Formats: sequence, C-alpha cells, structure tokens
Amino acid sequence: MKKHIIIGTLFALVLLASVARASEIVERTDLADIFQGFDGTFIMYDEGADRYTVFNKALSETRLPPCSTFKVFHALIGLDSGVLDRDDARTLMKWNGKPSSIAAWNHDQTLASAMRHSVVWYFQRVATGIGEERMQRGLDRIGYGNRDISGGLTRFWLQSSLKISPREQVGLLRALFNGSLPFAAEDIAVVKRDITLSSGNGVRFMGKTGSGSDDADRGIIGWFVGGVETPHNRWSFAVNIQGPDASGV
Repeated sequence: MKKHIIIGTLFALVLLASVARASEIVERTDLADIFQGFDGTFIMYDEGADRYTVFNKALSETRLPPCSTFKVFHALIGLDSGVLDRDDARTLMKWNGKPSSIAAWNHDQTLASAMRHSVVWYFQRVATGIGEERMQRGLDRIGYGNRDISGGLTRFWLQSSLKISPREQVGLLRALFNGSLPFAAEDIAVVKRDITLSSGNGVRFMGKTGSGSDDADRGIIGWFVGGVETPHNRWSFAVNIQGPDASGV
C-alpha cells in the first residue's frame, strides 16, 4: 500500500468536503475507489472540528489483530515500566545472530530503529521484560481493544488473541497525541518522536504500519495508523485493508 499517497488523497478529499456539524460522524461512501478493490476502511478524527469521518463504518467498528501497530502502545508501556529508557542509546539490544528474511532485522536495534523497521524480535524481548502482569495492567489502563493477552506474552498482538477496531485505534491515538493518556509526558514524547515519518513547516506526520493474516478468512490484513499535527489542529486516523495482496508494511 502506497500509504503516503493514499493518506494524502484521503485527507484532501475529506478536508475539502468537511461541512458537517461538530460532534458528528460523517460517512463517505465516495472514497471507495481509493481502496483499489480491497475491502477496507478509513476513519479520521478532526480535533478542531470534533468530528469523525469514516468510510465503511461497519469495518471501522470490527475488531482485528493490531499486528505491528501495537508497537506504538507497546513502547509506551515499556517506557512506563522502566524496561525501556527515554535515552534511545540506552535501549540498545543485541541481535542474536539468527538471520531473518527481513534484512533490517539482522542488526542490533534501539527502540527508534526497531519502531522504524517494525522489528518483532526486539519487541518480543521488551514484552518479556514487561511481564504478563504489567502488560495486562497497561492494556487495562488505556482500554486497548479486547485487552486479551492469552495468546502468549511474546505473540498476543501478532494475529493472536489481542483485537482492536480501527475506531478504537483512533480513540487511543487521539489520547496519545493530545496528552490525555495516563502516562508521563516525557514517555509520550519519545513514542511520538519514534513514529514521526516527516516534519517541517509546522506540520508533523506520524504513523505506524502493521500486517498479518486474520482468523476470519479475510486473507491478509494491512494497517496504517497515525496522526497529523499542525500549530492549529490535530488529526488522528486509521486505515485497514484486507485481501490476498493487502499489506501495511
């Protein structure tokens, strides 16, 4: 998925046609062509207008495995628990030498590089350091989807027991970006730094991909979640696509 092009097009179409009243959910059936034959959904919250815009409302409310998009909040729980440090240099973990088909994983990693390259082994070690009790407490604290880690401490977010809907993703991202989550502002700043894809001229674009298979015969699911901040407004969004060739990575 050419995520920057898709998100840019979606934002432009949504903002140009934003005429709804505040606190309203606007459904946009005219966005179907952008998904190029995939089953998909787009949901965005405009903080300045207090308005949701959604394409495929039913799918936006369907819980799915978060896959690597969970790393956003995984990192936050890791920072809060002391497993990770705010100084990126002190988050270094050594590669165990076992080669992966993804070349970027075959190196030592810090939190920043592991987030950028979506390195599963790094976050599995973080999960082990956090432990089941603190991980469950972290998910309960923020109300992350179904909060189910029964799939195993190092796999529950990977096409396993944890599920969250695109709308729930946007709700948590809203809280992350506006600072209302019950975590230290310094930890939130680290996570926002590590998911920043571009910034300049007062505009900050943040995002995280995720992809994997689903247990409901949907084939491959692909995620892209994130937000845009300007000096005057903030938007949070989630895109999910499904199909044989869908991918968020």
